[in-house]
Amino acid sequence: MKILGLDVGTKTIGVALSDALGWTAQGVKTIQWTEGQFDNIKEELANIIRENDVGKVVVGLPKNMNGTIGERGEACIHFADKMKENFDIPVELWDERLTTMAAERVLIDADVSRAKRKKVIDKMAAVFILQSFLDANQK
Repeated sequence: MKILGLDVGTKTIGVALSDALGWTAQGVKTIQWTEGQFDNIKEELANIIRENDVGKVVVGLPKNMNGTIGERGEACIHFADKMKENFDIPVELWDERLTTMAAERVLIDADVSRAKRKKVIDKMAAVFILQSFLDANQK
């Protein structure tokens, strides 16, 4: 069983998958979407879940630095609720504070151009979210 990691933004969703053993996360793709239009991406998510034998979904929850949940966090909670309503698999929210910044730092250190960073940053953030979830839940 694989775990799907999602970094949900207003225009894109970064997608990552774990290996079958739940040890490592790999970036898969970035889905373009308009926030709030879940039905437009439902089929694409269903295909990813079905084709990869996904048994759990982890959605990044962007908390404020003081631990409170702001507008972006509320939007991600709503997205997670939509996932639960539409797919018959467990969905967990995972604190994603600083994951996008960490992904950006790795890409800058790797000397990736700004244009290329923009194309992969959400997918990379999804990898950071999923990998931190996997690391925290190792058996």
